[in-house]
Amino acid sequence: SLRKLIGQALDRLPDAAALELLPPALLAGMGLPSLREAMLTMHRPPADADIAALGAGTHPAQRRLALEELLAHHLSLRRQRIALQQHRAPSLRGRDGLVKALRDSLPFKLTGAQQRVFDEIRKDLARAHPMLRLVQGDVGSGKTVVAALAAMLAVERGKQVALAAPTELLAEQHLNNLRSWLEPLDVRVAWLAGKVTGKARAKVLEDVASGHAQVVVGTHALMQDSVVFNDLALAIVDEQHRFGVHQRLALRDKGATAGVVPHQLVMTATPIPRTLAMAAYSDLDVSAIDELPPGRTPVQTIAISAERRPELVERIRIACQQGRQVYWVCTLIEESEEDAGPGNARMDAQAAQTTFETLSAQLPELRIGLVHGRMKAAEKQAAMRAFKQAETDLLVATTVIEVGVDVPNASLMIIENAERLGLAQLHQLRGRVGRGATASSCVLMYQAPLSAMARERLETMRLTSDGFLIAEKDLELRGPGELLGTRQTGLAAFRVADLARDAGLLPTVHDLAERLLSDAPELADRIVNRWIGGAVRYASA
Repeated sequence: SLRKLIGQALDRLPDAAALELLPPALLAGMGLPSLREAMLTMHRPPADADIAALGAGTHPAQRRLALEELLAHHLSLRRQRIALQQHRAPSLRGRDGLVKALRDSLPFKLTGAQQRVFDEIRKDLARAHPMLRLVQGDVGSGKTVVAALAAMLAVERGKQVALAAPTELLAEQHLNNLRSWLEPLDVRVAWLAGKVTGKARAKVLEDVASGHAQVVVGTHALMQDSVVFNDLALAIVDEQHRFGVHQRLALRDKGATAGVVPHQLVMTATPIPRTLAMAAYSDLDVSAIDELPPGRTPVQTIAISAERRPELVERIRIACQQGRQVYWVCTLIEESEEDAGPGNARMDAQAAQTTFETLSAQLPELRIGLVHGRMKAAEKQAAMRAFKQAETDLLVATTVIEVGVDVPNASLMIIENAERLGLAQLHQLRGRVGRGATASSCVLMYQAPLSAMARERLETMRLTSDGFLIAEKDLELRGPGELLGTRQTGLAAFRVADLARDAGLLPTVHDLAERLLSDAPELADRIVNRWIGGAVRYASA
């Protein structure tokens, strides 16, 4: 039996001195047992053990294991950081005529936060070793323009820039923004996505290889072997958590020649809680664009039961009569199942199709569009474009509209089955409204009865629109996911540690990691190998 096997393994544990890798004085000072004691306590709790603490994960035996596990992950990331600094990167310092020209041509002024983050990036790019910086900013905080300014520092020096986004819709929006800003400055922007085929694709590949294409925007297609850059100096990845780590490594490797690698700028509109950033992104420098451009109106969020659906239909009619536009988002699938296969996309698409037909019958005077994941990319883009150009009043969609589409005239969003989505996704969806000057609303329609966790999620959405607060709550409710493996969702999957629960250990972890790396690197290696082993390569992705 499993119990018997565990017993045999425990009987073979080495003695405490042979097993222990952490300084005994540190453990004693923190009131923590040796590793051997901790293992025995967890698998064979003594009669007087605090069962409540063991159940909550706060027993000293569990904290001892969590401390070493967090330390192993932190050491792994710090070593990756040190290894990256051994590489060289092109120094992008000196002239900034294109930066000035772009700033002067923009129809708006940068916010203080945008300026601060651009200054941080500029300093990084001036150095002769690779930047690895994460820029996080709430939906609509203006990350793309900061990326465009950074790109100009590379283009000014005759280098190339790649910008990869996870979906064609988001990549196309970046393309449109960059073309509108950069082409008047005679900067050539190329487009490479899966749907670019035949002669058009061959021409783009030729322009990329020759260096004629200065900024290349695309999807996963940018990472294919057939794409060869002439002189890639800056790789920008948007919504990096939506890419597999292999793909991020592939894009970085596109510019790697003879020990020189491109700078990397990673952007996300999913704010990362401070505790998570400290633990999971200690190999990156993290910048936050933590203010929205002036003129943004806060979005009022309400949660109502699906029984009140007829009221919402009337509310849509009134909004559209006033010249506004509306999103209706359909979700059938639990968020945790979203990668389980094509069946889910089919069910969501059917839900959207049914809703589209129902609303078309109820609101015959409105022009209604439909977007779901099973449509061809050209159909999706045509529907999104029609909505953006106010040719449709109401857009029925699945969560494919979660990132990137900017329609300032849309002032009402209804999210059906909102209880099925995680906080981060709800917040991303809500960010599609409130992008203009009109007061906007987001209605979270739920099926009763609600679980305690779903109720807490909807309440959080109602009370705050601060993406950083929402991220902290999401971490608390859902846990951190996996960072160092090859899964795409969330962040580091720990065996014992819990970042929300064990955040208090992080300062000790940081101090101890620095001491070990400088004074006992072989001990650091043993700790990493014990907990992580072969997953280390992904830490630098």
